[in-house]
Amino acid sequence: MRYLHSFLLIICLGLASCEELIDVNLNDVDPRYVIEGDLTDLSADQVITVSQTVAFDAPVRNKPVENAIVTVTDDKGTIYAFTKSGDGIYRANFKPKALRTYNLKVVIEGEVFAASSYMNSYIDVDSLGVIEDVIFTDTVYSVTQKFMDPKDQPNYYKYKISVNGSDFAFSRVFSDKFNDGMFVTHQISDPNNDIFLGDSVVVNRQIIDKQVFDYWNELQSINPGSAAPANPTSNISNGALGYFSVSSSKRYGYRVRFTATGN
Repeated sequence: MRYLHSFLLIICLGLASCEELIDVNLNDVDPRYVIEGDLTDLSADQVITVSQTVAFDAPVRNKPVENAIVTVTDDKGTIYAFTKSGDGIYRANFKPKALRTYNLKVVIEGEVFAASSYMNSYIDVDSLGVIEDVIFTDTVYSVTQKFMDPKDQPNYYKYKISVNGSDFAFSRVFSDKFNDGMFVTHQISDPNNDIFLGDSVVVNRQIIDKQVFDYWNELQSINPGSAAPANPTSNISNGALGYFSVSSSKRYGYRVRFTATGN
């Protein structure tokens, strides 16, 4: 994920005397650390990446940080030390457990970055489906998940999607703010590519906490055409970019097929 800093662009309109040229140098911004951790119970291989932002016109998206000390501690006092595996990637072998809080600590040259994430219990899906839409002259598809949202508690959902074996991409987040305790349908699509008949789709469903929801909800609300999109609010301290999440997760496979119906 590429991170860009927000700038205030002052434009003088309709004033003949306004002739000053404002030069915004995107390469003068101080670099910031980017920490991304998406820990789940899908497997025991947990990954946290640590990098640093680079100049806007740099040939690389970011600069991997290889000298970080990365640990995660649960609320029972168990410490999981992450080991460096190259390219700013740090790994540990454990499966997080629901109803526990996990605390991240990253130390880079004396600077300390911290975050916490609560792992909620998984919320099961009742049924899977496919929806057909016609956009101009193209027929495209999205997949659905139907389930009963638990009543009288805030719940937050995040989806990633893989189409025809592609890498998983962020799709959407949802909250139950307006449908708490109701039977809910979530419609999930690929933000970068349309889904067509015959495609194979895998959906990664995660039950996340509110801070992680806020991060991804801000991200999905950012206008991609904006000249200087803001960074979503991180749940990591000390000015770091990125996010830290520990979630209960499951994956669901779909095959988009034509089904004939009759009277």
